[in-house]
Amino acid sequence: MKTTDKRKKQIIESMCGGLIVSCQVQKDDPIYTDDIVVKMAEAAKWAGAVGIRANSPEQIAAIKKVVDLPMIGLYKIWHDDTDVFITPTLEAARQVWEAGAEIIALDCTEQITHEGSPAYELLPIVKKEFPEAIIFADVSTYAEAKRAIELGADIIAPTLYGYTEVTKHIEEPNLREFAKMCRDFKNDAYIMMEGHIYTPEDAMKCIYLGADAVVVGSAITRPHLTAKRYVDLLGKYQSNWREAERAKH
Repeated sequence: MKTTDKRKKQIIESMCGGLIVSCQVQKDDPIYTDDIVVKMAEAAKWAGAVGIRANSPEQIAAIKKVVDLPMIGLYKIWHDDTDVFITPTLEAARQVWEAGAEIIALDCTEQITHEGSPAYELLPIVKKEFPEAIIFADVSTYAEAKRAIELGADIIAPTLYGYTEVTKHIEEPNLREFAKMCRDFKNDAYIMMEGHIYTPEDAMKCIYLGADAVVVGSAITRPHLTAKRYVDLLGKYQSNWREAERAKH
């Protein structure tokens, strides 16, 4: 069942029907500067975005100082022995919350974490520890979405479609499965689209299929990856630009 908490509903529904821009940068990205994510967020707000998604306590806090939009916060932490990197621990979630994010994004897939447990098991722990936080479940399949809802997620998105072992061979969003999520889960959680959305037309398809909102990152805020897609196609697909997108930092 969707949250009945008035504050949470107000925050989530303020984003419904709109664009959330993922403003992220890593220190090894060619566009990195200390204030680049703030500029990204300011540009997103100027354009009419309804929310921001950002990575790391430092970048979340910097954006929140100057951009007054709902914040989906996460903390990417990579380990060689796992593909779980989105807010993988309770301490990571704590830092995201304390940095000012109203919404905490978690990997809620079946992948095994560095600590040796399924990623989705963190969801109820974070929900109990931070009851005022809105939980945004990043999943890769319909089954993972269903489980995340059962565990109490407020928002579901197929963010990790294409990044898990069972989906990594796929480059395009699975709109058919996403539409089924929207139909089946619309009364249980807010369903947002994130992942592999590259044009306004792609975003509008998702709204038509039932998305409450659409999150777009690389196509807007990571020009080096946008350029890489062009180079990949012009090179007749001899390399795969998504290897750079998936790279651990």
